[in-house]
Amino acid sequence: MDLVPALEEPLKKVLGPPTAKVMAEHLGLHTVGDLLHHYPRRYEERGQLTHLADLPMDEHVTVVAMVADARLHTFASAKAPRGKGQRLEVTITDGNGRLQLVFFGNGVHKPHKELLPGTRAMFAGKVSVFNRRLQLAHPAYELLRGDSEEADETVETWAGALIPIYPATAKLESWKIGKAIQTVLPSAQEAVDPLPDSLREGRGLLPLPEALIKMHQPRTKADYLQARDRLKWDEAFVLQVALARRRHADAQLPAVARRPKPDGLLSAFDDRLPFTLTEGQQKVSKEIFDDLATEHPMHRLLQGEVGSGKTMVALRAMLATVDAGGQAAMLAPTEVLAQQHHRSVVEMMGELAEGGMLGGAEHATKVVLLTGSMGAAARKQALLDLITGEAGIVIGTHALIEDKVQFHDLGLVVVDEQHRFGVEQRDALRGKGKQPPHLLVMTATPIPRTVAMTVFGDLETSVLDQLPAGRSPIASHVVPAADKPHFLARAWERVREEVENGHQGYVVCPRIGDAIDEPADPKKARKSAEDEAEKRPPLAVLEVADQLAKGPLNGLKVEVLHGRMHPDDKDAVMRRFAAGETHVLVATTVIEVGVNVPNATAMVIMDADRFGVSQLHQLRGRVGRGSAAGLCLLVTEMPEASAARQRLNAVASTLDGFELSRIDLEQRREGDVLGQAQSGARTSLKVLAVIEDEEVIAEAREEAVAVVEADPELKNLPALRTALDALLDEEREQYLEKG
Repeated sequence: MDLVPALEEPLKKVLGPPTAKVMAEHLGLHTVGDLLHHYPRRYEERGQLTHLADLPMDEHVTVVAMVADARLHTFASAKAPRGKGQRLEVTITDGNGRLQLVFFGNGVHKPHKELLPGTRAMFAGKVSVFNRRLQLAHPAYELLRGDSEEADETVETWAGALIPIYPATAKLESWKIGKAIQTVLPSAQEAVDPLPDSLREGRGLLPLPEALIKMHQPRTKADYLQARDRLKWDEAFVLQVALARRRHADAQLPAVARRPKPDGLLSAFDDRLPFTLTEGQQKVSKEIFDDLATEHPMHRLLQGEVGSGKTMVALRAMLATVDAGGQAAMLAPTEVLAQQHHRSVVEMMGELAEGGMLGGAEHATKVVLLTGSMGAAARKQALLDLITGEAGIVIGTHALIEDKVQFHDLGLVVVDEQHRFGVEQRDALRGKGKQPPHLLVMTATPIPRTVAMTVFGDLETSVLDQLPAGRSPIASHVVPAADKPHFLARAWERVREEVENGHQGYVVCPRIGDAIDEPADPKKARKSAEDEAEKRPPLAVLEVADQLAKGPLNGLKVEVLHGRMHPDDKDAVMRRFAAGETHVLVATTVIEVGVNVPNATAMVIMDADRFGVSQLHQLRGRVGRGSAAGLCLLVTEMPEASAARQRLNAVASTLDGFELSRIDLEQRREGDVLGQAQSGARTSLKVLAVIEDEEVIAEAREEAVAVVEADPELKNLPALRTALDALLDEEREQYLEKG
């Protein structure tokens, strides 16, 4: 029996095909249930007006305001040479600020009759600037005054004294969405409540049907606050139940306990370290070793600030696994990073990485590299070393996941930069062990605790927030190229000075240099108002490198690195840079993670506004890795007052990745937290704010654990099971499962 037939009803049946088509295409809404869960962004009180001074540029807004003035201008134009062209200029006010509305041509007649001084209405349109003043050109509008029965009735039908303002598009104004919701609102009575009665009553939460009605039709502010509190619980609880079920299932799996030998490979490695591990590294290593010693698989997330020594912690976990007779695999997102990890691991291990070779140490093992671009002979040898167990450690890209790759006894999988891997990739590698291997996931993107609980909720979390001794501070500055071009000239002088002092530098660009380039990072690239406003294409590696070599960096050895180069060429470029033969490397974000050249002290990021906050933080972490101080210059053409500039100022003002991750999160839609592809309109967080609602998330997690321990299959909670199925479509559930 279908538990929610009314809510599964397609919108085209209820609202008609034209409206349903627009809702599906522009808002991702397909069913009555989808529409009922399209909540108001905010509420306007009928007697109050919107603050017009705070409107964001280039965004589609809905405002409630009063007409202060309306003037009709007649003018001559190419279409109306005899002075018959018409332009209606209407000024609206909130009592403090003013906003201009402009209507042209045939579109002036209706507003000229209706938008008289003193009239109150809702207006929707895109905010632009004309003659240094904010304006809406040809906005849609809906009258709100009680001049006519119809207008008065409209307001009453919607919200009594409160008018809900919905997330809308240019094709579908807020009030049209409001009217559609009024049509389907009676179906809310049939919404099946996913929260167990005991939980709902114990926490004094509204039943779901009542919450939906109060959300869309509040009579008072208390109504929608109550409704919002209840709906936050739905989002937090259903997510946490999905994660708790995953953790519960994992805890039932068997795994081989991997305990290092007292005088084995790990001890030999520790003895040859030229430095002492930080307290943080020792603490996190203990957490990992405790997990490895248990007979169910470790699932641990290792968060570490850029340069905090995560690779060292991961390597010691791999060595402990080899000591215990198992093999360890490290999965890196790019060939550049896989090669870099392989080089640094072999360097750190020295003769301990020469198992089976002359000069290899007593406890040595083999460390092999496996990437898609390797030659046939090298690849064949690597595969042989893995299946025989000769190689204790393998480092590679997604090539590790292929069917041909077989292990003698895979004991530990380390996934670097987790967010770069799809679900199937991580699962395929985990399936290569005789029993499920232990799993360590690493990320250098600091994640606030609430996000870790929400997104990586199936993993235990360890945090490395101490930098190893000897790391240098990084000075960061914004370079406003448009306002002060001489600042950019000075930036290149600074790079030259660093090179003259025996150091090296990076120049990062968002694009490679041809028409089919992707943005810097499609997931994070911002189609911001500022981006749209200045139609200049992003700066490209090939062009910038050429200009620098001929101009301000003339005489220095400048090389390029980008994702479309042949892997051997990329590796050769990185080797020359690491050896100090290249002075300046002009690159795309391929250098974002894992690249470690301690002699590189300067970084210039071109078009820095086109990158996300955490990406800028990652890039900056490539300098200041040695004893000399680092310098990071963020070049932008965005104006001082723009949101993009404020974002860059925030990055320049702190080196604290956790602080930046909060800023990044606050500037993005909440749904993005769970990953764009996996958070379609049905499933993204709509009312739960992961930064502010930490308490709700933590409490929901506790409740979810209790529910799942008592009834893992949710046999006694069919409504919760249905909510899980609805909220977590198959792709989404897999995404949550795999972090």
